[in-house]
Amino acid sequence: MEASQKDLFHQRIERVNAAIALRKPDRVPMFLSLGLFPARYAGITYQEAFYNQESWLAANRKVVEDYQPDLYFQPGAAVITGGAVHDHLQTRLLKLPGRELGPDVPFQFVEGEYMTAEEYDAFLDDPSDFAIRVYTPRIFGALEGLAMLPPLKSMVMGYVGATMVGMLTLPPLAEALRAVAEAAAESMRWTAGYMEFEARMNERGFPAFSTAITLAPFDVISDMLRGMRGAMLDMYRCPDKLIAAQEKLLPLLIEAAVTQAKMSGNPRVFIPMHRGADGFMSLEQFDRFYWPCFRDLVESLIHADLVPCPFFEGSYDLRMHYLAKLPPGRIMGIFDRSDLFKAKKTIGEVMCIAGDMPLSLLQTGTAEQVREYARRLIDEVGRDGGFIMCSNTVLDEADPELVRAWVDFTFEYGTYG
Repeated sequence: MEASQKDLFHQRIERVNAAIALRKPDRVPMFLSLGLFPARYAGITYQEAFYNQESWLAANRKVVEDYQPDLYFQPGAAVITGGAVHDHLQTRLLKLPGRELGPDVPFQFVEGEYMTAEEYDAFLDDPSDFAIRVYTPRIFGALEGLAMLPPLKSMVMGYVGATMVGMLTLPPLAEALRAVAEAAAESMRWTAGYMEFEARMNERGFPAFSTAITLAPFDVISDMLRGMRGAMLDMYRCPDKLIAAQEKLLPLLIEAAVTQAKMSGNPRVFIPMHRGADGFMSLEQFDRFYWPCFRDLVESLIHADLVPCPFFEGSYDLRMHYLAKLPPGRIMGIFDRSDLFKAKKTIGEVMCIAGDMPLSLLQTGTAEQVREYARRLIDEVGRDGGFIMCSNTVLDEADPELVRAWVDFTFEYGTYG
């Protein structure tokens, strides 16, 4: 890394760290939550982003080098792995551009009831067994054969359990293993490409926002297992099992995040939050079903010397007094539709506030409107530090010229004297 680029890298990291610690950096840090914006910016389709990693990485590099942000959302956040991986696995959880969708339609998550309410006991008894033999065959069409496996606990019988290996020659299981091998090779190629990309961007002076991700336990159940409808019904029909499942997931989610962050050397852990917002559940339900495990997740990451970065999707205006209880100066809270000007008074001495330039303004507004809103954010939310400028969601459909006006204004106006 050349001296000037190394200096820029450390300057950007120090700027971000100062804001997270609720201090004043030299200026307001700029974080670009890129999403699929690089594809549109570089003139490639979303389909190409999912199926041609070289083009996708070149597009991301162009955006980062053109806009010069302090933090950028790494390309693996929008395209977690290549479309070919999902083709091999016959993924049912996602609809992809160029496959089920048009070439320029963003990917879509397919929520479903992939675990029934009657299966809580099986999940609680052995989450790993449930994941491999029940859940995985339901979300990946090519892996349906895994449902033929005997309970994983049977392997504790040592050499007797080893005789079960012969089952892997059964055609459905053999086909599933073949699909896994093909998908794994392609997935590793994408992972290696992302690692190389981040290393090169580090050398050029641009730190990535995060390489570790985890979820609140309630969101894992609601997003991935029971679906929103199922999880909401569970709060009434089997509340104790819903809580027990979260407590079972919590250490697994903590361990995964800590491992990812420590391996990468990047301490920031992204936590997208999907069901905890004001409109999804009452305060009483939030207090019982969402907050305890989310709080423990955040505090555990802090205890591991990491920086939790929850994305509070939707509005958390009614929950700010909960957030005010979290450890001060250790969290980067990214906000979507919350009133940040009021939030500054409630949690401004607790967590770094990141947000909340509206994507709608970056799509259809004027440059002057963008600058005026950025000015207000800097003057009011950024007063005395503890603020990072970013959009309220990914920049997929943003106008590049309006993004330019926003970034340039932040760089020029957002200095601390």
